[in-house]
Amino acid sequence: MSTFRDASPQDVEVVEELLGRTLSGRCAVVVRRIDGRPVVIENEPHMRDGTPMPTLFWLIDPEIHDEVSRIEGNGGVHRFEDLVDPDQLVRTHATYEKRRKEATVRLDGAQPSGGVGGTRIGIKCLHAHLANFLVGADDPVGELVAETIGLPELVLQNVRD
Repeated sequence: MSTFRDASPQDVEVVEELLGRTLSGRCAVVVRRIDGRPVVIENEPHMRDGTPMPTLFWLIDPEIHDEVSRIEGNGGVHRFEDLVDPDQLVRTHATYEKRRKEATVRLDGAQPSGGVGGTRIGIKCLHAHLANFLVGADDPVGELVAETIGLPELVLQNVRD
């Protein structure tokens, strides 16, 4: 029995417009701006065709995404790796992988693996770390990204239970 909460038809329409394509699987909006616009979606761990989805939490807000892309484009991944405790980062990946495993409803076929952004070590994607932090995870990389872009807490609301 699945406990995954699907996005509303209106949210699916907005998310697909933001992505510029049809969704490959189920998702739910889990962080919004105060005005209701989606910021982070939670993906079901498998796409409709059974392919594993390595990214559980996905940053879809275009303005925030662009800010994070600028950081990545200026060497932010390597810079942030030097700023965080490697043991804390390992714990972040392990917790993310556990959350995704708990959300998995399909047990047939290949399973998603790895931590934030599909990796087990280091940093692969600042967007994924920020999304993880915004859903309330203890993610030191996501926290640094939020501080770096000056993400105002007042414009976001976490809608996860």
